Amino acid sequence: MENIKKPENIVYGKPRLINDTPMHYCPGCTHGVVHNLMASVIDEMGLAEKTIGIAPVGCAVFAYNYVDIDWIEAAHGRAPAVATAVKRLNTDKMVFTYQGDGDLAAIGTAETIHACNRGENIAIIYINNAIYGMTGGQMSPTTIVDMKTATCPYGRNVALNGYPLKITDILVPLEGTCLVTREAVHTVAAVKRTKKMLTKAFENAMAGKGTSIVEVVATCTAGWKMSADQANKWMVDNLFPAYPLGVLKDV
Repeated sequence: MENIKKPENIVYGKPRLINDTPMHYCPGCTHGVVHNLMASVIDEMGLAEKTIGIAPVGCAVFAYNYVDIDWIEAAHGRAPAVATAVKRLNTDKMVFTYQGDGDLAAIGTAETIHACNRGENIAIIYINNAIYGMTGGQMSPTTIVDMKTATCPYGRNVALNGYPLKITDILVPLEGTCLVTREAVHTVAAVKRTKKMLTKAFENAMAGKGTSIVEVVATCTAGWKMSADQANKWMVDNLFPAYPLGVLKDV
């Protein structure tokens, strides 16, 4: 019997823009999934030769090792500022930043807010795992109340450490933002939805509609000291109530 490979039976294929660099991320890390989605969307939109990504500092920086597009590495927290310059000088390019919570919501808070307030025609992909993964699992601005980290081993204490910074919510009322959404990639349905939002964000950037922010609530198996399954469950039970998924703004 002839062996016919039907398109509908191909359940997974590596996106064309993902190169053969051995994956270094920890098992269960969300970054690899989002890399695949970024690469797929850019390729499907035919933007491979028109895309410039801005990589930050932290685990997110290694995006430039895996996705074959033009990249610029920014100083810690400065990705939106660099993206602003790149887009204004190359108006025909699709420019986006790929940042973690330490980069975007700590040292880069000012750059993020002001780029969004100006309505720069860029997309911001924001990975929020509520911890500093690369540097040893310290508390980040987005660490939730009572969550234990290397620098708050008894849990985040509001009286001492303040409240988690929900920066995505802060960006919603800014007139320069056209799309603000919070997603995840822990299930097939969530992956499909995130891909849809990334597509919309990139379309907005090319159409000059303003700034789009796609937050991805993520896992950090190493920082959380959990297996992949445990991390996904903990994220659903603990991070999702603090950072509810869904579209917060769509102009």
